[in-house]
Amino acid sequence: MSGYQGDAGTDIQVLYEDNHLLVVSKPPGIPSQEDESGDPDMLTLLKADLKERYNKPGNVFLGLVHRLDRPVGGAMLFAKTSKAASRLSDAVRSRSFGKTYAAVLAGVPASTSGSLRHYLLKDKSTNTVRAFDRPVAGAKEALLDYTVVAAGSGCALAAVRLHTGRSHQIRVQMAQLGCPLAGDRKYGGSSGGGNAVVPEIALWSTSISVAHPVTREPLVIRSQPPQNGAWTLWSPEQLTRASEHYLP
Repeated sequence: MSGYQGDAGTDIQVLYEDNHLLVVSKPPGIPSQEDESGDPDMLTLLKADLKERYNKPGNVFLGLVHRLDRPVGGAMLFAKTSKAASRLSDAVRSRSFGKTYAAVLAGVPASTSGSLRHYLLKDKSTNTVRAFDRPVAGAKEALLDYTVVAAGSGCALAAVRLHTGRSHQIRVQMAQLGCPLAGDRKYGGSSGGGNAVVPEIALWSTSISVAHPVTREPLVIRSQPPQNGAWTLWSPEQLTRASEHYLP
């Protein structure tokens, strides 16, 4: 696998690339796209890299297909052509764009697996999301499945499969379950992670599965959490199980 050394010294690993798609492992702490912070973002960094690597004149097209919260790392897919961007957006809307995650929970759910349905309402002024058990005005339905793969030290390692892609969805829904993500101070997870240092939210995008927008061949791209922070509570084998639990 190739990699790209960002302007800030951040190594961005390329997981897959062809003429139509670019899939990278997003480092935690980098915004998916430009925001009010003005910090380097994935879209801008990767456009600059493509321009340099392929000696492209003028502006480089790169479509943002989906987003990861700034503190979240892992597999992230971009479209290199407008045709691919349009078809992948259709896949997202039709829920044929599969996304799985691994998460370290500050607590152990009463049920080792389950499906969660909430209605999420975002407050843009505070950049926080509230979860409701029933529909409320302005709220969007949020669906996910989770399975606890391992537990210990008052924490759990969970595999998560998203059916919808709402803002802060996994973070809010697991907090609503009583098990916020380790390191997620915004939603009550500051005590998580056992004795491990948790500088970032312990949430990792472990796979993206979708039909290739041009060839229509099934495409599954994987990324495993790093061995640092709250992830050090678990063995590489356990992290692999969490990363691959919902794969076909």
